[in-house]
Amino acid sequence: MGLIHYRAGMSARVLVVEDDAKLAAAVRRSLEYAGHAVTLAGDGPAGLAAAIHDRPELVVLDVNLPGLDGFGVCRALRAAGSPALVLMLTARDATEDRVDGLDAGADDYLVKPFAYEELLARVRALLRRAAPSSPVLRFADLVVDPAARTVHRGGREVALTALEFDLLAYLMRHPRQVLSRAQLRDAVWGGGGRAASNVVDVYVGYLRAKLEAGGEERVLRTVRGVGYVLRAGA
Repeated sequence: MGLIHYRAGMSARVLVVEDDAKLAAAVRRSLEYAGHAVTLAGDGPAGLAAAIHDRPELVVLDVNLPGLDGFGVCRALRAAGSPALVLMLTARDATEDRVDGLDAGADDYLVKPFAYEELLARVRALLRRAAPSSPVLRFADLVVDPAARTVHRGGREVALTALEFDLLAYLMRHPRQVLSRAQLRDAVWGGGGRAASNVVDVYVGYLRAKLEAGGEERVLRTVRGVGYVLRAGA
């Protein structure tokens, strides 16, 4: 098996193994909006086969699966030498169940019901830990260091909150690409409609105020009726 090649800020290949079709579809939408390539499997044997054949970087794995439960899938993956990150999902919240999952080789454990924002945050954290490096992002006079979570503009340090940083980093990874409010909301705040409809506009306002505090030109621009784009110059 090869080494995980995920880099922070790039999409990862994610396999979701979940027998609840509605939940699987919702998880898939959230992950895809966050930029990941997602495939689904509906039972344990199918999930194990897909994980071994397709070699995803991350497996979101339900515990209560038909055919072979999540613990069995995880153990089989580790026995096969798979380096895939495993995030287990379960309705069981007993400590011994979490311990069983981690002992089976899981990297993290998320109890149902969960907020999609938390799922995406767990995914980001797992992928960051697995990333061999976190390349610095540069656009015009903006410099964003995802590993250190620092921002500089023209040498001036810009202090951002966690959500402001995540929004700017996402924009920096898609320079000159017009992104809709829905794309930005789902990528940064997660799917499921939990964030307020105007949350992107509010945070863009916060970002602009901080990025332009030294009199710098506007690089975070509005595309009327569509969304926002990171673009320098006229």
